[in-house]
Amino acid sequence: MAEMKFNKTGDNTYELDVCGFVCPHPQLYCKKSLEKMSSGDILKLIFDNPSSAETIIQMVEQAGNELLEQTKENNKLVFTIEKG
Repeated sequence: MAEMKFNKTGDNTYELDVCGFVCPHPQLYCKKSLEKMSSGDILKLIFDNPSSAETIIQMVEQAGNELLEQTKENNKLVFTIEKG
């Protein structure tokens, strides 16, 4: 069973690992994590379900946050999101 991991990695940085989850869980966990953060904080979102990517991008932008970077590492997608 996959486990959602949300950790503070620095003063204003957080990491959310939702690998192993399928829609709609990655975006729901991402949304909940962003709600706990302060404006200007950075979230590194790691997920491995490519079909979640488009929904996450839409959700991030609709909530007034900014997607700073999208990369791929070892079949995992990594989004860097700044909370608006």
